[in-house]
Amino acid sequence: MIDKRLIRSRSLRSRLVSLVLRSKLKPILTAEHFDHVRFRAWLERNNAKRKPAAGVSVTPGEHATLKGEWNLPDAATPGRCMLYLHGGGYIFGSSLTYRAFTTQLAKRANCALFSLDYRLAPEHPFPAAVDDAVAAYLWLRQSFAAEQIVVSGDSAGGGLSLALLLALQAQGHALPAGAVLLSPYTDLLASGESLHSNGKHCAMFDANAIQRAAAIYLNGQDGAWPLASPLYGDFQGFPPIAIHVSDSEALRDDSYRVAERLDQAGAPVQLSIWKGQAHVWPTFYPLLPEAGTCLREMADFAQQCWQAAAVATAASTPALAEASA
Repeated sequence: MIDKRLIRSRSLRSRLVSLVLRSKLKPILTAEHFDHVRFRAWLERNNAKRKPAAGVSVTPGEHATLKGEWNLPDAATPGRCMLYLHGGGYIFGSSLTYRAFTTQLAKRANCALFSLDYRLAPEHPFPAAVDDAVAAYLWLRQSFAAEQIVVSGDSAGGGLSLALLLALQAQGHALPAGAVLLSPYTDLLASGESLHSNGKHCAMFDANAIQRAAAIYLNGQDGAWPLASPLYGDFQGFPPIAIHVSDSEALRDDSYRVAERLDQAGAPVQLSIWKGQAHVWPTFYPLLPEAGTCLREMADFAQQCWQAAAVATAASTPALAEASA
């Protein structure tokens, strides 16, 4: 059974931010001739001004062709790591544009966090992002056991997180301790009813914008392939998954439906539905009080995953089981 809850409270600041996004950002993202290159540059310039969380150092992380950033809290718990996959429709976004958010998440989860700069379309269409996510996870496995890693991502990065788990399972690799997803983009076929029912009122985009991003990323390939649209994947044997989504966003049904599929496959799943929030609202921290609340809940779930995995590991190891008896 899905562990489902509805967060009804909504601050005045949340309402104001949604109004600003709808009037200023949405016309850009939904423009028929959206210039993703220009928008990428604008995002980089503006987010470079945002400060990372206090007490968290940011250092470049590179391995072979992989690039990203390490977010390292001063008092991080040893042996715990989070792999973060940013959003942006697979066509924009980076570790820099998400730095203010990921450092807050790392600080609250009290763990080392690697924010991956996976390759973007159209320069690098599907499955480049999936390949990079798999390579990053296997690189982290050189320093951390699978049960010491939690995967997290928002929007396209949320869908990519599920695609990563599907790819790892298909290749016979151990899965991480869990995953924390924020408004995941799980259906590139754009078949969710909320794309239309919420498209007009969504603070950031509509069905047409979603379909254009999918076409750029897929580059003519089949969007029904589970590594592109994890909604259509087999989730048997998946670890605990937490999903946070707004009831008013266009991608709402991508979360609702994937939660149902996870539950049907026997995966433990939590679905938190936030009333009236903008798409990926925690990334607007500290503007929104709801952002801080959701960040804390994301971090708490990651902590629960690590603790549960540690208990399971001890129980499966005879010497450790005897010591704890």
